[in-house]
Amino acid sequence: MSAVAASTAVLPHPRTEFAGGASRRRLRSVPAGPVPERAAGHPLSLGRDARARLGGAARVLLDVPGLDGASDAVRLAVLVLASRTPSETGVVEIRTPELGRWLGLSASYVASEVVPGLRRSGVVDVDTAEGDYGQDVGLKCKVLPLWDASGLIGHPLALAKKEFAVLQRLVEAVMAPGWTHRDGRVTPAGLIGTRTGRGAATDRLALLLLVLEARETGRVRQCGGTVDSKRGRAAATVARLLGCSASAGERVLERLEDRELVLRVRLKTGSGMRNRSRLMVPAVAAAHGRTVADGVQEDRAEGLEPEFSDPDGAAGPGETPEAATEAQVSGVSVTDVTEVAEPDVAATLHTDHPHLVTPVLAPALSGGFSGEGRGGSGDLPDRASVHEDGGPLRGEKPKDSPVDERVKQRDAGTGAGSRPKAAGWEKAQQQRRVGLPADLRLRVALGPVSWLWERLSGWQQDQVEAAAKAELAQLAGLGVAPEGAPRLLADRLTDRLQETGGEAMVDKPFPWLIRRGLPQRRACSHRKCDDGVLLDTGEDCENCGNVLHLRRAWRARIGADIDREQPGLADDERRRVLEERLREHTAVEAEDLAWRQEQARAERSRREAARAAAAEQAERERQAAAAADAVRQALACEDCGRGRAAGLCEACDHRHQTEALIGEAGLLAAAGSADLSDPASIAAAVAGARTAIGDSTAATWQEFLQITDAAALEADPQAAADAYAFTAFQSAQQAVGEYQDTALAMLSRTVEAEAEARRAYRAEQGRPWFRHNPSGADAVAAATKAADSARERVAEYLLAARLEQLRERAVARTERPASWTERLPGLAARPLDGDTSGAVIA
Repeated sequence: MSAVAASTAVLPHPRTEFAGGASRRRLRSVPAGPVPERAAGHPLSLGRDARARLGGAARVLLDVPGLDGASDAVRLAVLVLASRTPSETGVVEIRTPELGRWLGLSASYVASEVVPGLRRSGVVDVDTAEGDYGQDVGLKCKVLPLWDASGLIGHPLALAKKEFAVLQRLVEAVMAPGWTHRDGRVTPAGLIGTRTGRGAATDRLALLLLVLEARETGRVRQCGGTVDSKRGRAAATVARLLGCSASAGERVLERLEDRELVLRVRLKTGSGMRNRSRLMVPAVAAAHGRTVADGVQEDRAEGLEPEFSDPDGAAGPGETPEAATEAQVSGVSVTDVTEVAEPDVAATLHTDHPHLVTPVLAPALSGGFSGEGRGGSGDLPDRASVHEDGGPLRGEKPKDSPVDERVKQRDAGTGAGSRPKAAGWEKAQQQRRVGLPADLRLRVALGPVSWLWERLSGWQQDQVEAAAKAELAQLAGLGVAPEGAPRLLADRLTDRLQETGGEAMVDKPFPWLIRRGLPQRRACSHRKCDDGVLLDTGEDCENCGNVLHLRRAWRARIGADIDREQPGLADDERRRVLEERLREHTAVEAEDLAWRQEQARAERSRREAARAAAAEQAERERQAAAAADAVRQALACEDCGRGRAAGLCEACDHRHQTEALIGEAGLLAAAGSADLSDPASIAAAVAGARTAIGDSTAATWQEFLQITDAAALEADPQAAADAYAFTAFQSAQQAVGEYQDTALAMLSRTVEAEAEARRAYRAEQGRPWFRHNPSGADAVAAATKAADSARERVAEYLLAARLEQLRERAVARTERPASWTERLPGLAARPLDGDTSGAVIA
């Protein structure tokens, strides 16, 4: 096949579906020359939409308030954990040493600095499993902003499962530490995976952010504005990405340059003078099958020549660059040429289609002139230049001036029968999307302004798409059903277009969409009001009606006052006076509103001050109570003298409670069975209760000794005393309940209880609903239940009365001084010492 025939050969392009169902088949011209190679589906070859999506998510994560002031290691750890987050559970399980390998730091530093920093930030919820020495080894991490954003439509962090997969592959390609598999396979480290030690986390974070900012040609858009001329705009760009100073950004950039991960290209004008610089990431260009020289192709069109910071890193104009000694991307050198990506292996998430053809001829056939360069616009390769075979002869004009070069490039991009296009038009058309977004919700919402959408540039389309997603999310937050929000937004755009007069009257589509078409316009203070209509119900806003009614009422009242005060005024004069008074009234209302707002702020400040004072008082009382409790805890036991027993140790406290319970059991025994008029009967009942409780305690203690190690109790007498005191307390507590039940049972059989039971029985039988059959089963059952309840009430009453009588008698006996008859037996039993006995004998 001849060169002319090869240049005119055509290949069918896949069918392209358009809105409305129409389709057409394109023919693309294939120029002569070798077909370049391209690494299809490489993790670094992100499309524009995917790069913007992942870059926006990374920036939102790094801008979380909890990461203000955090170290670069903590910030990078958040991105690494986010990339490894499963979309189903949101929990990342990773070991501390493995996280340290991803950050280029030691496991001890990660455990002592990074993990505590993640906890302090509040951005990551960390659960740890301790190792042999108490260090954090196993980590279960949940990136809270990602978890909170799941399910929120339009949120930058609401990533889909495939987007998580793309982010993980990207992070692995940049900083994977490398692995050796059990079968002997070796997974190589990422671009900067071998960088460890001090500053490794900063360098890895900088490279990841630069990769997310880099275009297909590897060029990173640099920051604007005034920068330090000593540092350069590239260093300022890195500094702004990291949020550090320009000097720190320059040091990071130098370290990345030393590892040949980034490249600063210095451009010069046609006269040879140096001009602005370019910041390039060669690995991104190689992943897209491009060369670094392609990154400055648009600068050549402006008459600028590249001058690389590394002379061997790229070729100058008119010469073929040499291959790099070590490729940044496996299998693709920085200066390799592109190739058609296989359809079955191309990444499905990359929104930018690979370049089907990139004509690169051998140096013997090409003098490096622009006539043999890539022709056609970015998305219309079928309009190839008709002058490809009409270039200058060898040696006739070895080098063109910059002006001639620009003219030839413009002619090359102009097909037969097509008009010339302004510089940069091809690039804008390549980024612009003719059809609406693929998201069905956005297609419905933006359907009324599809013609305006086609007039937007690529960047403007991204901004409008983001604004539409934000409005849909806001509508969902206001109570609108998710399935009805797109149609509601479409109706809003339709109404706004009717107000304007149609799409033809919109001369500036982007400002109109952002400022007038998409935003909600509230006619009152109601948050669901949009042009006087409630968004959730579609009904007229009552608040707007109230405001309108009040305004009309004031207008009518002021008009009546004018007619009464100044009758006979002309219409124009009356209108003027009415407007003046309305303005005065509005000013008074505004002043009154400001006064009420000031009063509300003062009241709010007063309440906050009162709450603060109350909190301080509560804190003081708490501290005083804590101090008093600390003093009380330091007191020794009053009975046994044990230290720090809060005034009474546990054993002594149990003994006191046991004595009280034994006394209560004796009273219950006496109340149930003794004759209250006979002191001897009462004493016998009390003594019997005490003896029974003592026997029960002894039996329980023996059972305890049988199931307990006796040697341990002998070795610790204090523990044995505590155990015995607790056993006696439990026995007395159980005996109190038993004696109470016995006393109630005995008192329920008294004459008083039986008489009350009979009365209750007869009263229940005499109920109106039982009069017709008082001896029936239902009547007898209800009467029996009423009699039992009456008997129990009488028993409880009698028990309470008898206990009160016994307590009063005990108090009287305690307060009454004992007689000599009662005191002499006790005195006689006291022993006498030697002196006393001798004096008595004498």
